[in-house]
Amino acid sequence: MDQAKLDQYLRAGQRLFDDGTIDKWEMEYKDRLIGALEEARRGLRVATDASDSEWSRLLEEAVRHKDNNITERRWRQFAPVLKDWLSSDSDRAAVFEALRVLWMDEMSDGDRVRKFVETAPKHDKFRTPAEQLVPTAFMLMDRAGEYAPFGWNNLLAAYDYLSWPAHPPADRGKMYEHELEFLDQLVARAKAIGHKRPRNRLEAQSVVWWLGGDPKPDPSDLDVLAKDLLLPSEFLHEIEDLLEDKRQVIFQGPPGTGKTFVARELAECLANVEERAEAEERVQIVQFHPSYAYEDFVQGFRPKQVGDGVGFNLTSGPLVQLADKARAEADRAREANEEPAKFFLIIDEINRGNLAKVFGELYFLLEYRGKDNKMRLQYSEDADAKFWMPENLYIIGTMNTADRSIALLDAALRRRFHFVEFHPERWPIKDLLKDWLAAKAPAMVDDVVKVVDLANKKLGNKEAAIGPSYFMKKDGLDEEKLKQVWKYNVLPYIEEQLYGGTLKIEDFEIDKLRDEVKRASNESPQTEGDGEQGDSGETTAGNEGN
Repeated sequence: MDQAKLDQYLRAGQRLFDDGTIDKWEMEYKDRLIGALEEARRGLRVATDASDSEWSRLLEEAVRHKDNNITERRWRQFAPVLKDWLSSDSDRAAVFEALRVLWMDEMSDGDRVRKFVETAPKHDKFRTPAEQLVPTAFMLMDRAGEYAPFGWNNLLAAYDYLSWPAHPPADRGKMYEHELEFLDQLVARAKAIGHKRPRNRLEAQSVVWWLGGDPKPDPSDLDVLAKDLLLPSEFLHEIEDLLEDKRQVIFQGPPGTGKTFVARELAECLANVEERAEAEERVQIVQFHPSYAYEDFVQGFRPKQVGDGVGFNLTSGPLVQLADKARAEADRAREANEEPAKFFLIIDEINRGNLAKVFGELYFLLEYRGKDNKMRLQYSEDADAKFWMPENLYIIGTMNTADRSIALLDAALRRRFHFVEFHPERWPIKDLLKDWLAAKAPAMVDDVVKVVDLANKKLGNKEAAIGPSYFMKKDGLDEEKLKQVWKYNVLPYIEEQLYGGTLKIEDFEIDKLRDEVKRASNESPQTEGDGEQGDSGETTAGNEGN
């Protein structure tokens, strides 16, 4: 089975569980059918022989049930077959015995199905695999969650999409066992990747019934975003898990590693916004700086004109404004029995502010969220008005490790955030520039990657390494743009890092670095042996140890 497609398929299914789609359109009517089938099974258990009318009446009611969307309201109808069977004494007796095998005998799943099909009376509408398996699997549904319907077309489409082998032909028992094994794989994998559902075969079959062979990724699909960002999908899913854990993360790394860009794209994806106006409503960004204060971020008095004079007005900052919106959404969703929409506050350059002063009493509220943890804001005019942080408000901070102000982060703040590394020499940023160049400027891959690697090696400070974002221009990269970026963006940054050191900025001129790369390549000794090192057997500077 294709593992990557399976995970995408299950994530699509999880979204359907999260938004209530499967429970509303699949599980509710199936639960009602299960109840009707359980009644029929109890009637059969207490019946002394086929002439007892109660078991057949209950079975007909289950089959003709108004909610039976499995055998009655779609492209096949089993009710006429059952009616014909029950109208004949001999057929009625055969159905009675076949159902006792299906519902009561101890045997394997395949044998149970196979025996029912072989024992049931012949009928011109009970001949093909679908005509036999669909109603047989339907009648097994009374064992809630243990067995599942046989959704023919969608099941085959799912097999094909996920590269699951086609079920064996002809043998009805093996075909049904093949479906159950497939559904068990879905349940096991969902559990392995941390999904709460599907929990059993019936829920897994409901996912297949709804999706068929097309998981239909939507704008909230992190796999789609990962492909756009050239990042591993597991990296974004891990950040999603960290956000659900503490509701706050900080992306830390040197400049040019894409921290702010990824934060904004990820927030819009997780908030599931499609329109720009909606994005601006639920995803906001602020930038900290040394003069940024509590009054700017949380709440404070702002001057306003009062007549010919000046007064002060209590004004909420971006945190309180967004928290108010998130709480209102949470209240609405609770009344509608829905999952609330998510709101994101992105704090760029979070370490440049005086964090103890900016956050104030919010240090406590970041860790302890919800209505049970309220505090009065220091400028609140109403003594009874208490502020609390809603669960559907998330914070993503970005922090440059090249900035010496990171030392100002105290333990209290660090405990309340997860920290995610964005470093050019570490996964997953390490191969980002190479992958982007391979797609946008393939002729420049080798040159640019080796020059950047050599420059970072000379700098000797991983926390101040040159990030890939400098070179990832929207309209591509050519020699002219490369030199422009290097002269006006990279070199000024390097010069700042060299302050007080022994290296000179001239050592980082792009042409000089290129000469060093070329010289190192030419001077590398030929490797003796059988030639398995490559066409020339050479090693090059900047790639040692890879």
